[in-house]
Amino acid sequence: MTYNLPLSLAHVYIVGGLFFAAISILSLLDKSNARRILNFLFWGLLATSFLTGSLLGDLGNGVLALGLVAVGALGLGRGTPKTTSAEERTASAERRGNLLFLPALIIPAIALAGTLAVKFTDWGPLIIDPNPSRSTLVALVAGTLIAVVVAMIWLKPPPLAPLQEARRLLDSVGWAAILPQMLASLGAVFVVAGVGEQVGLLFGQYVPLDTRTLAVIAYCMGMALFTIVMGNAFAAFPVMTAAVGLPILYHEFGGNPAVIGAVGMLAGFCGTLMTPMAANFNVVPANLLDLPDRNAALNGVIRAQIPTAIPLLIANIILMRLLAFPL
Repeated sequence: MTYNLPLSLAHVYIVGGLFFAAISILSLLDKSNARRILNFLFWGLLATSFLTGSLLGDLGNGVLALGLVAVGALGLGRGTPKTTSAEERTASAERRGNLLFLPALIIPAIALAGTLAVKFTDWGPLIIDPNPSRSTLVALVAGTLIAVVVAMIWLKPPPLAPLQEARRLLDSVGWAAILPQMLASLGAVFVVAGVGEQVGLLFGQYVPLDTRTLAVIAYCMGMALFTIVMGNAFAAFPVMTAAVGLPILYHEFGGNPAVIGAVGMLAGFCGTLMTPMAANFNVVPANLLDLPDRNAALNGVIRAQIPTAIPLLIANIILMRLLAFPL
């Protein structure tokens, strides 16, 4: 694995690994957290995965994943990072107003510019890995680092402020911060185990898929339902795509795979809005807001989102039917 230009996933893993290593060490040094050892182990294991995962092999990474599950099951604690107070953050927001969104807007701007540069210029591939499945992610991480630098120069916070603020949020979210990554891995395991093929057989037996419209409805509804059960569209996507997306919509009816994949993921996200299994979407707001009754808050969040999720799901079905197939 090389780390020279162009920027690649190897550099992304290093950035992620160093970040979680710093969070792990800062957690260990925070004596106000009664569970600081568990926090140290959890984020340290995640840092190890990013930094040395390619060297551990399948067995080593499997043991590491089990370690993450075990430590997360014991429960992480919340420390008191040495960062700005709520009053100071409020005063800063009132003083600078909407300009505080500038660093956040830099991230998508750099991601878009980097992706377009790789595709349409001669110099872009010299800076960023030209592989289309990686260039956007690499540009996104580069944009994040640039945004942090801009914020540090502009706001002049303490040197460790970005890491301490990140730790404050991670302590509030807990293990759910890595739930999308774990569920995406679960979806890949399901595909290897043949779950997608079995789901496709069930659809073939009980759901008529002899027209494009019915196949699109089955795929989008299946994405939403599997997301409701599994908690994340990344986990549902490989299963439903192997069951209906590729064999029916793409191979049999000749649909545009880019449209099928993109709109299919959006259909899955509609399911995310309607399930308590989506901890990173629906449990996290209750935790971040420190609401006293987390279960009632969770149910309230989902009830508020359902009237949006269902019309969006219908809209995604219509969009896929109109855009994925030639007229």
